[in-house]
Amino acid sequence: MIGSPVSLPLRDGVELSGLLWTPNGPGPFPALLMRQPYGARIASTVVYAHPSWYAQQGYLVLVLDVRGRGDSGGEFSGFASEATDGDDALAWLKAHPLCNGRVGSYGFSYQGLTQLLGTDTNLQPDALAPAMCGLDERLHWASEGGAHWWVLSLSWGLQLAAESCRRRGDQHAWQAIKDCLAGAQQSRHGLALLKQHDSNNPVLQWLQNDPSQAAEWACHQPNPERLRRPMQLLEGWCDPYLRGGLDLWQQALKCGGSPELIIGPWSHLSWDRRVGSCDMGPEACGRVDQWQLAFFDQHLRGQSRPEQPSCWAYDLLSHHWKRRDPRLSPDLQWGLSSHGLAASCSDEGELKAQQSGHGQLVWVHDPWRAVPGRGGHLGLDAGLCDRADLDGRADVACFTTAALQQPLELWGQFELLLSIRSDQHSFDLCGAISVLRAGQSQVLQLCTGVLRVASDNGQDRLERTLSFQPLLASLETGDRLRLSLAGSAWPQISCNPNITTLIADLSSSRLQLNAMAR
Repeated sequence: MIGSPVSLPLRDGVELSGLLWTPNGPGPFPALLMRQPYGARIASTVVYAHPSWYAQQGYLVLVLDVRGRGDSGGEFSGFASEATDGDDALAWLKAHPLCNGRVGSYGFSYQGLTQLLGTDTNLQPDALAPAMCGLDERLHWASEGGAHWWVLSLSWGLQLAAESCRRRGDQHAWQAIKDCLAGAQQSRHGLALLKQHDSNNPVLQWLQNDPSQAAEWACHQPNPERLRRPMQLLEGWCDPYLRGGLDLWQQALKCGGSPELIIGPWSHLSWDRRVGSCDMGPEACGRVDQWQLAFFDQHLRGQSRPEQPSCWAYDLLSHHWKRRDPRLSPDLQWGLSSHGLAASCSDEGELKAQQSGHGQLVWVHDPWRAVPGRGGHLGLDAGLCDRADLDGRADVACFTTAALQQPLELWGQFELLLSIRSDQHSFDLCGAISVLRAGQSQVLQLCTGVLRVASDNGQDRLERTLSFQPLLASLETGDRLRLSLAGSAWPQISCNPNITTLIADLSSSRLQLNAMAR
């Protein structure tokens, strides 16, 4: 089924272009709305079923190109105009003769945030499904631990820049951007291409802002009435926007809403439907579109549905879905201990449960052979991965527990508190949490975190906090837990250009597992 072209007028005279899919039958129908900057025909089918499938289930589906993208008029300016444009699109769809007045919104990433923005308190979607997005452009879209996301931001910025080149007919610039992305050269050449071919690109503004200064950044505040509407949040353990989704879940709860949170083993662009077992209802696990359809059927059609828990979470190691509360976590803590060889010998450093740390560690970051970032949530290769070769490097410090005497569930967000200084005025601390399975040589990386210290005086050891991506993972008897630390994670964040000596006092160190929603 091919959607019918539509043209939607905005209040300032600009017209948005889109496609409308109509169910069989006389109508009127409940409707679904998606607004995105990548071309209406794509319709986020990289992760969702085609809009025609939703139309076959009885929904009128409208997918719009936002202002200045695709075939829509106007100038693209990131999220700046999405609130008023969203009001106009929602009002138009609600008034459409084939719509019964009930409208839900769906979409992930950019399409997620467009659902949350609006200026008219009396005009709201009846149900929302904003996946993998956040409200704070600094903390949820562009940076972490005081460091800009590097390869992710440049990749997205170049995608937006290519569309700008296409719209103005600059084939030469479009081809240069395509060649850069195809050759995986965006980390080195992407910034220059953005400056040359798309000077108004929102990513350029992000990269010019200081990640440590909140005042320089936009933080969107949806109307509380919108946050109280029925909401389904699909998130991924390996998605960079997970923290934004958790923050949105908490804000909706505080406003009196009852949001549903589903955290799967997904990265931003890979939602594997074949995973896990659970008792989530008649639909097989991993079928995102069926979950979303059941949600909309309940809130737009009034159909019955089994009562849903506040949060479903996928266990990365047991491969089961579990009911969990993000506001709760076990009381787990480890001290870091070493006799000085935790970097040069990967099995010398220790994580000691419920004990204080011990010793001092000195190791070096060399930008000529920077430790690469791998997998995790900030790489183009996002996901679980084997990092045994990285841990074998002498510029990666490793701390490992003894073999577990009983199973251990990790549910929450790891934080490392470490007294550390360097011989430079700035340094990076990049960490990974991994599991060494009993009887296996693989070091399976579960989650990562980065911290940029930009104003170190090089003299005093100050306690720094390194936060990791949240997780749910069940270790078995005989498994060992490992913390790995390095001075870089290139190209996930930019590389400190100085040879840097890192000096850590382990006596007050602690790795602790906190609730991911606090």
